[in-house]
Amino acid sequence: MKWMDRERSFWVIGGDLRQRALARLLREDGHTVHIAGLEGEGLEPEPLGPGLALAHCVILPLPVAVGESFVHTPLSAARLPLAQVLDCLRPGQLVCGGMISPAVTAEMTRRGLRWADYYAREECMVANAVPTAEGAVQVAMEELPITLHSARVLILGFGRVGKLTAHRMGALGAKVTVSAQSYEDLAWAAAYGYETDRLEDLAWELGGFDLVVNTIPAPVLDERRLRWVAPGAFLLDLASAPGGIDRAAAQRRNLQVLQAPGLPGRVAPVTAAAAIRDAVYHILWEQEA
Repeated sequence: MKWMDRERSFWVIGGDLRQRALARLLREDGHTVHIAGLEGEGLEPEPLGPGLALAHCVILPLPVAVGESFVHTPLSAARLPLAQVLDCLRPGQLVCGGMISPAVTAEMTRRGLRWADYYAREECMVANAVPTAEGAVQVAMEELPITLHSARVLILGFGRVGKLTAHRMGALGAKVTVSAQSYEDLAWAAAYGYETDRLEDLAWELGGFDLVVNTIPAPVLDERRLRWVAPGAFLLDLASAPGGIDRAAAQRRNLQVLQAPGLPGRVAPVTAAAAIRDAVYHILWEQEA
């Protein structure tokens, strides 16, 4: 992007392997990068202070906060109060974060900050869906006692992640069925060659699958439906917390269930970091155009 040839100053605060890789990618693009609540990539964490107010953009993690009060800092022993970070910034300064909660946006608005949620952008969500789908394949291959080839797989939801997961598992020879709520999604799934089941009607059919992958961030597999799941089936929940599978009910039925949100940060942090970087660049371009 030619307009990003000019050096910018970024602060990357908190986060997981994605933000660690993001700091490196920004440096490789020729920008000045400072970090806090984060360790690695050849940078030393810096104390919060007036230098924050000089940044062209402050990049917060995905998700931004733990319990609304502290920045999410899984790679650092430091506990950074979110209010302390925001108080270092000047009115009008740009803050980018992922999955910014209403409470956090209210705090930033109250301080007169400009803010943008990079994870709410379509290009970032699509880019993240790719490593999520590949990660789902990886987890399934590690956990299933059978090959994905000829495995009976049910995908719950047919959004970005559902589409890509169905495609990749189908390419490996899995017998894929898609269960979704909208007739449009079911029509697309059928057009791609998958079997379909309407989500509202899903019940005894659950007993016919070796692997059930949920991508819907809402209660889907409750105790009533879980009683239909085959005892040896593997349940993989890719949806954001609290997920779509009743884990307590699944445990009571001795079902194998794994909740695995945030797969891009685990299986492909550099790819996920590049998606965040590009979304931040797009935000800067739109705000400066």
